[in-house]
Amino acid sequence: MSRHRRGVPLASGKPQGKLRRVQVSLYDSTIALPRPCSLCSSGPAERRRRTDRQVPWRPIAERSVGKMKRREIEALREQVSCAAVLEHAGFAVDAKESTRRAVKFRRGGEIVIVTYEGRGWFDPLSDAKGDVFRLVEHLDRVGFLEGAERVAALVGFQITEPEWQPAKHGERCDLSLPDRWQSRHRPSPGSATWRYLNGKRRLPAFLLRTAIKGDLLREGPQGSMWAAHQDQAGALTGWEARGPQYRGFASGGTKVLFRIGSDSAMRLAVTEAAIDAMSLAAIEGLRQGTLYLSTGGGWSPTTEAALRKLAAKARVQLVAATDANPQGDMFAARLRTLADDAGCDWTRLRPPQEDWNETLKIRGKEKRESMEGGGVPHARRPRQGRLRPA
Repeated sequence: MSRHRRGVPLASGKPQGKLRRVQVSLYDSTIALPRPCSLCSSGPAERRRRTDRQVPWRPIAERSVGKMKRREIEALREQVSCAAVLEHAGFAVDAKESTRRAVKFRRGGEIVIVTYEGRGWFDPLSDAKGDVFRLVEHLDRVGFLEGAERVAALVGFQITEPEWQPAKHGERCDLSLPDRWQSRHRPSPGSATWRYLNGKRRLPAFLLRTAIKGDLLREGPQGSMWAAHQDQAGALTGWEARGPQYRGFASGGTKVLFRIGSDSAMRLAVTEAAIDAMSLAAIEGLRQGTLYLSTGGGWSPTTEAALRKLAAKARVQLVAATDANPQGDMFAARLRTLADDAGCDWTRLRPPQEDWNETLKIRGKEKRESMEGGGVPHARRPRQGRLRPA
């Protein structure tokens, strides 16, 4: 029959295509069905086969293994915490910089913060984050399968870092932020909070009185301190909570900025914690024309918006007074970018120690040793402007 005539061509004597034998036991039966010809198929058969072809053509063995792996993965995710992986890898908890909800681990210059009760993590120095499997991949530079085997090897591993205790019954209440703030006393000489700030943290009395007069401090539970965060209008948005055994932020609050100093100041010294902001203010003697700020250890959109609004003023100098570590350098870089966007001056003021409170305490120790050695201390505030930008 001519190939140009209409109709169904006869099959030639040559083999048509290559047929391969499949093992039906490993595959769905639907893939063994012949594909119907559009010219000779009857209506019902064609519709039936088209319905059959809607079933995904996936190997049965592959699906079974996949389900098993998913069950194992979920079980490992529940049994092995990110804290166990980090401790096994040589990381240690930085209790000073940790909260119950965000535990900071350090290994040399590396930092990993564990969240979601040990089920999640993120690297504040990069964009890396994820679950326990991604953590092993991130630390050991391995693929998922090898990482899963290493996670499985940690089942039953007991971490030695102290567990954070949940809030006691009755500590939480339904009061608003302003009401909760007003319900706490202001620190006073001799109180537990005053002893913590003035004794352990070495913040001078004149600085504490200035902060208390500005309604920036309250006494928290168990001798802790509350340091107010405020928006541009001066409204309370939350507070940093810090004590001998606790660090956190007000539940239901929003991080904006802790501020001490003149609102009309042209020099903006940005730190990572309220205690560091007050420590730098004490070292500089509450330098005139300086507003000391704290981001509360984060970089939230509300904090960035507040900093941009302050930096938009004419003749403003933005001072990156963040910690002397990789995280502090990262915040300083962000502040420099913000200053470039706003068109204001920028400088880096790096603390001689890791942070400004450590610097303040060491200076106080040196002063006391000088007094014990027969030196005469100056009975006045420290001179202003003695720190030089790094």
